[in-house]
Amino acid sequence: MAQKKKIMLTGDRPTGRLHIGHYVGSLRQRLELQDDPSYEKVFVMIADAQALTDNFDDPDKVRESVFQVALDYLSVGIDPKKTHILIQSEVPQLHELTVYYMNLVTVSRVQRNPTVKAELKMRGFEGESVPVGFFTYPISQASDITAFKATIVPVGEDQEPMLEQCREIVRTFNRTYDCDVLVEPEIYLPENEACLRLPGTDGQAKMSKSLGNTIYLSDDEETLRKKVMSMFTDPGHLRVEDPGKIEGNTVFTYLDAFVQPDSFEKFLPEYRDLDELKDHYRRGGLGDVKVKKFLFAVLNEFLSPIREKRAYYEAHPEEVIAALRDGTEEARRAAAATLADVKRAMKIDYFESWADEYGVK
Repeated sequence: MAQKKKIMLTGDRPTGRLHIGHYVGSLRQRLELQDDPSYEKVFVMIADAQALTDNFDDPDKVRESVFQVALDYLSVGIDPKKTHILIQSEVPQLHELTVYYMNLVTVSRVQRNPTVKAELKMRGFEGESVPVGFFTYPISQASDITAFKATIVPVGEDQEPMLEQCREIVRTFNRTYDCDVLVEPEIYLPENEACLRLPGTDGQAKMSKSLGNTIYLSDDEETLRKKVMSMFTDPGHLRVEDPGKIEGNTVFTYLDAFVQPDSFEKFLPEYRDLDELKDHYRRGGLGDVKVKKFLFAVLNEFLSPIREKRAYYEAHPEEVIAALRDGTEEARRAAAATLADVKRAMKIDYFESWADEYGVK
């Protein structure tokens, strides 16, 4: 018997352009999976409805970001011939599924979700000030994943609590309605530990648009240079001859994530590899400026082809819109099939079932 093919679903909230943390944490995995023949379908969602839960008073920001995120997707190599790029709010079946799933989750369970708690704290929501839409974000995410019967979800490790809550909803639904309609998804994490969560350029634990500590995929060369040269390193490494720390040093974390096998040969031939560079820094005699210049060269080489592709799509918006329209239409078809299965299991497929029961056509 042939092995059942897999389905991938992931996405991003459009609240601004995407940064290199998005790339190492998820985009790179999406590129790998879209070329994997074992995947039957690959869906990438621009989650604008979820972005509106805490940006409801700034729709222009979300609207503009939808197009910017689509540009980022296409510029890094997401191929609309292989990957269905969809706009969440344009797939109404997702919102109907969310309503049904809300009955399967208690308020206390959502409140215990570590990701929800962290997001609420970061946005300053307290007590009765929390928008209901934002509070039910895990349920909406479960709707997004299960609508396409996704088996794999490439996201950052901070989203594991969301995936676990989705799996709980799947199990509860299938058990309650005595069916196997919904599929339990698995998380897909980067193999490179440095990529699990890339820190901000200021050394903060998370690269965040709201904190202003990001390197965007669309940054030009001069902007990139300024950001890299101002990056947080080892605060105790005051002089070149001082021994330096690698742990917690943002520059070396970025090098762990982005250095390629030929990076040293191209940009820093006096070192064989990253281990040798780290050893020199640890024992002293290696300045931060030299390391930062190397990192800039590595990142600039990585971003150059992305900038070129982005410029192409900026000049051809009709191709961006076509990719979004086609992907969204395919998403509607897939979500409609799942919704029909869900309503049948819940015995609320009235007209279909009545036609069989009463012989009405």
